[in-house]
Amino acid sequence: MIGLGTAETSTRRFAGGLSLRQFLGIAGLFWIYVALSNILYAYSMRLGMSRSTNVMLFAAWDARLLQHLLLLPILLVSFWGSLRIQWRPLLIALPMQLILGAAFAAIAYPAMLISQMTLGREEWHEMALTHTSSAPWLDPSFLSLWLASFVSFLPTYGFGLALITGLALYTRFRNSELRLAALEREWSAARLTALRMQLSPHTLFNLLHTIRGHIEWDPKGAQSMVVQLADLLRRLLNAGERDFSKLSDELQFVRLYLELQQRRFADRLSVDLPAAAEIPAVWVPSLILQPLVENAVVHGMAGHQGRVSVRITARMSLDVLTLSVLNTMRPDKPMGEDGIGIYNVRERLAVQFEGRAFLTAEGIDGQWRSEIAMPAIHHSPAREPRPAPALADA
Repeated sequence: MIGLGTAETSTRRFAGGLSLRQFLGIAGLFWIYVALSNILYAYSMRLGMSRSTNVMLFAAWDARLLQHLLLLPILLVSFWGSLRIQWRPLLIALPMQLILGAAFAAIAYPAMLISQMTLGREEWHEMALTHTSSAPWLDPSFLSLWLASFVSFLPTYGFGLALITGLALYTRFRNSELRLAALEREWSAARLTALRMQLSPHTLFNLLHTIRGHIEWDPKGAQSMVVQLADLLRRLLNAGERDFSKLSDELQFVRLYLELQQRRFADRLSVDLPAAAEIPAVWVPSLILQPLVENAVVHGMAGHQGRVSVRITARMSLDVLTLSVLNTMRPDKPMGEDGIGIYNVRERLAVQFEGRAFLTAEGIDGQWRSEIAMPAIHHSPAREPRPAPALADA
């Protein structure tokens, strides 16, 4: 995966967003194709012309191969310069790109003469001496051969430049897409962390308020609740460091929370949780049930002195997990707007499941029902969390 650090990216990029390996690979393959096609074309034309004339109008294959080898470093430098110049602003970049292409095409025929002289071809050696004995631009044969080579290599350079520029543009686009995806993942992780930070203090505040109510009239009970709170807080810290946890662990956390609330409302609160054998072996977002259970207790108790029943169910159907939290409430209690708990649950489901999970919350016949439907996750999708710091028992 492409790193996001500027230092790492700059050391891995060569020109135009391409690495050195990509640049040399695409330019080398292109030039090998050009060399082979030119050699085969010249060879076939030479065989055809040999039937009608003895004049060597096309160079031998080894001379053409040497010509392309001599031109390769110049081609690489030209492509590198073109990628560095790029195409903006067009009024400045276009003339510079044309100059690079024209300079490369202009050198092609002199490179042929050098290769022929290097290989010791008599007829081409004499031609080269003729060209260099006087001003070459005054020699009609030199001008015609140079112009033919120029016209041949200029579009070849253009095709190669288009190929390597297209690859550079695609590479930059792909890298930007990878960086965008990485930033989206980091943003989602930061958003989930922020949501969990909102939930954890909210949960702790409610539990401390519960214990405070016992300190004056039941000190021993308050001390026992502090021990339970330490266990609950330890689990809260562990759950807060991971995105997903086992459903059984999530329900155990909820059980501890409800036990604390039952200590406060022993005569009013009854709890019904699924048995261990009935809990599906799946993974759910950490702390996803906690805000719904808090709502069930706090809002179920509010405004009346009657009994409140909280019931939690978990069922599987067609690989869809449905978690329900039902609580009784005052029959004439008005339905208010969603609180921070329900809002956070909906936000987390939207971030972690991207529209494949949803929460419904509604009051029906004196009961409030909050129900989550999500895809069943049978294997852990997250890394194991770092161990939470140990808390001293009260």
